[in-house]
Amino acid sequence: MQELASVDWSRAQFALTALYHFLFVPLTLGLSFIVAFMESLYVATGKQEWLKITKFWLRLFGINFAIGVATGIIMEFEFGTNWANYSWFVGDIFGAPLAIEGLLAFFLEATFFAVMFFGWGRVSKKFHLLSTWLVAIGSNLSAYWILIANAWMQNPVGTSFNPDTMRNEMSNFLDIALSHFGVAKFMHTVGGGYVTAALFVLGISAFYMLKNKDFALAKKSFIVAASFGMLSSLFVLFSGDESAYQVAQKQPMKLAAMEGLYKGSNGAGLIGVGILNPAKQSHADSTDPFVMKVEIPYALSYLAERDLDAFVPGITDLIEGGYTLKSGKQALSAEERIASGRLAIAALADYRKALAAKDEEAMRTSRAVLEENFPNFGYGYIKDPAELIPPVGLTFYAFHVMVALGGYFVLMFLLVLWFGRKERIAGMRWLQTVCLWTIPLAYIASQAGWIVAEVGRQPWVIQDLMPTTAAVSKLQTGSVQLTFFLFLILFTVLLVAELRIMTRAIKQGPDMDS
Repeated sequence: MQELASVDWSRAQFALTALYHFLFVPLTLGLSFIVAFMESLYVATGKQEWLKITKFWLRLFGINFAIGVATGIIMEFEFGTNWANYSWFVGDIFGAPLAIEGLLAFFLEATFFAVMFFGWGRVSKKFHLLSTWLVAIGSNLSAYWILIANAWMQNPVGTSFNPDTMRNEMSNFLDIALSHFGVAKFMHTVGGGYVTAALFVLGISAFYMLKNKDFALAKKSFIVAASFGMLSSLFVLFSGDESAYQVAQKQPMKLAAMEGLYKGSNGAGLIGVGILNPAKQSHADSTDPFVMKVEIPYALSYLAERDLDAFVPGITDLIEGGYTLKSGKQALSAEERIASGRLAIAALADYRKALAAKDEEAMRTSRAVLEENFPNFGYGYIKDPAELIPPVGLTFYAFHVMVALGGYFVLMFLLVLWFGRKERIAGMRWLQTVCLWTIPLAYIASQAGWIVAEVGRQPWVIQDLMPTTAAVSKLQTGSVQLTFFLFLILFTVLLVAELRIMTRAIKQGPDMDS
């Protein structure tokens, strides 16, 4: 009970840190490129109004960037404090992309960040522009390596287990760095960041229009943001489809939870709108999982397998097994995978004993059993098959909120561009108001996406290899609780501080002397 409490509090602490951190990251990723584009217009045209616009948005970027870095550093330290078993088990693999991020990408953006902020009038226009673009590229490179590390946790590739050291070791760096799962995750995540930044710029520009303050400059930012946002939204649709396909291939249980799918079928439909049935208590009961649903026929099969009639397994299928895999083999049940995992764990213990006794025959025998059953190694720590089911309600609703908001953003960008082309934006206060109040929806969509990614893969900290309960540090529950509330207070203070500083800067508006 004590162990479970410690795990739960460690999970809560990391979730708290990640969710606060992800309030700042999307805006940083997108706003860096918007600022770089605006400065490019200034250098190309020589018009002072573009310089004024660039400096204003650069100021807001800097405020957000600083607090995002602070929360990100704390999150990396938590791997060592709260998740020591995980860090020890896969540190050689997981640490590599994070090290590259720190040594290459972060130092790139940190170096030119100073030039970007303090180099006005001290370096040439072109060198300053180069610095701004390098900060934008560096920020996104940082995101790439961090997301590659996260993607490896969800699809462990390029690794092999060494029973002599009891650790996983990197076998192919390129498999990790260029994994299809990781690249798809990166594209979708940064695309979402670009949309968030576009909506932020759009909303703040609309605020100035509503106040009739710096109207001409606000209109320019408005059109730039709408164009950038439209392109980014289309990119998100494309990358989201590919990301969902990768999830279907590597994390079928997450996909089933995303769709509230309990019983799989050929030609499975995609839920457009649905309300889950709270009476559904188990994968084994016959209760209908939905109170109401609107389904797009065949769409889920196509999304998951690129085949309209393909079989998509549901939660019950994944637990009970017995369905036919694409390889032609029968899928193992959860009980069978748990049994196989326990054989792997026992074989590892036997191997270690034989190694200590220098019994080579016993080492060969136990190692053969270990290698045969190692694909199910992590299942050996699972006590009940029901533990393999992530929180269906949270995953399902978070996914559909994200998708619904994504569709809404596309429509809004289309409206803004349409009326902007007709020069009718100035008189459309209702549309300006909608743009302003869409800003918080952008953050809701970002947070929902992150919840789907992380909650949907539970109970795994490394998919099929290490459950969360085996990854946690041996800490007293009280100490984790204490740091949780300390971080909650700290992050809340930082968030309030950022909002106050941002609000003050926005009220001040574009100012050449700032």
